[in-house]
Amino acid sequence: MSEFIGELIGTMILIIFGGGVVAGVNLKKTLSEGSGWVLISFAWGLGVAMGVYAVGSITGAHLNPAVTLGFASIGEFPWAKVPIYICAQMLGGMIGAVIVFFHYLPHWKETNDPAVKLGVFSTGPAIPSTMANLISEMIGTFVLVMGLLFIGANTFTEGLNPLIVGLLIVVIGMSLGGTTGYAINPARDLGPRIAHWFLPIPGKGHSNWSYAWIPVIGPALGGIYGGLFYEAIFKTNGTIIFWVFSIGILLLFATALLQELKKAS
Repeated sequence: MSEFIGELIGTMILIIFGGGVVAGVNLKKTLSEGSGWVLISFAWGLGVAMGVYAVGSITGAHLNPAVTLGFASIGEFPWAKVPIYICAQMLGGMIGAVIVFFHYLPHWKETNDPAVKLGVFSTGPAIPSTMANLISEMIGTFVLVMGLLFIGANTFTEGLNPLIVGLLIVVIGMSLGGTTGYAINPARDLGPRIAHWFLPIPGKGHSNWSYAWIPVIGPALGGIYGGLFYEAIFKTNGTIIFWVFSIGILLLFATALLQELKKAS
């Protein structure tokens, strides 16, 4: 199996389980309707673990452009392979979303709320606030990439690493997911959002393209900074790029704070 097919299949598996649990919890007349956030968080984590088990030995199982960029930014992954991995991840996300659509085929017409249908495919903020939402996605992905590097620095019983990665996703979802739905992965959001746009979903409404850039740019920035931060602090190998990123992120945080203070006044 090629690395392209591996990343495609791994990301597809992730979306089948992740998008599938959101559909099961939120679409009408499913047996799991209303099961809640805890079920969603655990299923996403286990879905990631299954994707890693499936293709980890073939591709390293990034399954996420932000992880690919984060690893490449510190020399843990060759830049020449980045476009191949990202294309595979995006395509895998779309295919996974199409499979979820067909699996829940009778339930779309039973669900009246277009936002609920979109939520099966892509994320959205609990409180719309551009800079705050961007920062939430950056923080979640920063923690993800840092966590993956922490896990990689330790020795586990053979075969246990994917499960630990899955638990990392669970805790990110439970702790940090309540603001934006924790995309923390451009392929998890943009790929299925494109599928939502072209699929014949009854009463689906718009695909919220005005928000779509946040779960792409936020995770990309957070993933890269997570890699740079780990390299600078844990390996004492700070570069000029790390310091430039640090200043830029501090400015983003300050801008977000000023915007929220202005709204509150």
